[in-house]
Amino acid sequence: MGDLESDFNLKVVLVSFKQCLNEKEEVLLDHYLAGWRGLVRFLNSLGAIFSFISKDLVTKVQILERLRSSPQREHYLSLQSMMAYEVGHQLVDLQRRSRHPDSGCRTVLRLHRALRWLQLFLEGLRTSPEDASTAALCTDSYNASLAAYHPWVIRRAVSMAFCTLPTRKAFLEAMNVGSAEQAVEMLGEALPFIEHVYSISQQLYTEHALLDLP
Repeated sequence: MGDLESDFNLKVVLVSFKQCLNEKEEVLLDHYLAGWRGLVRFLNSLGAIFSFISKDLVTKVQILERLRSSPQREHYLSLQSMMAYEVGHQLVDLQRRSRHPDSGCRTVLRLHRALRWLQLFLEGLRTSPEDASTAALCTDSYNASLAAYHPWVIRRAVSMAFCTLPTRKAFLEAMNVGSAEQAVEMLGEALPFIEHVYSISQQLYTEHALLDLP
C-alpha cells in the first residue's frame, strides 16, 4: 500500500472507474480498488484534515486486497460474484458483527458510503463558483451521505475539521491535471463513471437487503 503515499492524479481515478464495469455491468473489484487507491491519494494530498477518514479507507482497501489474493479469490472478481458467494455461504453478519466482522460485503459497503460523499463533494467543486466555500460544500456532502452512519462526536469533529479546508482553487490544483479549469473539465468526464458505479452498487445492496449491515 505504499503507492497510496504517491501523488494524486485525477486521470488515474477516471481510467479506473471507466474500466470498473464490464459489458454485463458487473463491478470489477480490481478496478474499483484501483479507483479507491487514487481517491485515498487525493485525501492524503490535502494533509491531516482527512487523515481520520483516509486511514479507515486504507484499512478497508487492504481487507479487500487480501480477499482478492486469498484461495477464494475467484469469488471476489466482481461485486456481484462476491455477494453471491458470501451470502450463499452465510459469510456475512446480518444482525451484528460476530463471526465475519470483515466480510467483503460489509467492507465494500463502507467504501460505497464514502464514495457517495466524495462524489457529491467533487460534483459540488465542479459546479460551484470560484469563491464557493469548500467547508460548506464538504459539510453539505457529508451530511447527505456519511453523517447518518457516524455518532455525534465524530460528526462534530468532522464539521470542525472541514472549517480548515483549502480554497476551491487549491482543491482543483491538487488534482494534478493542469489548471483549475482543466480539473473542472476532467471532473465532468470522471464523475458520471463514478456515479454509475455507485448506482449499480446501490441497487445490488438494495436487492440483497444488505444496506444496513452492522
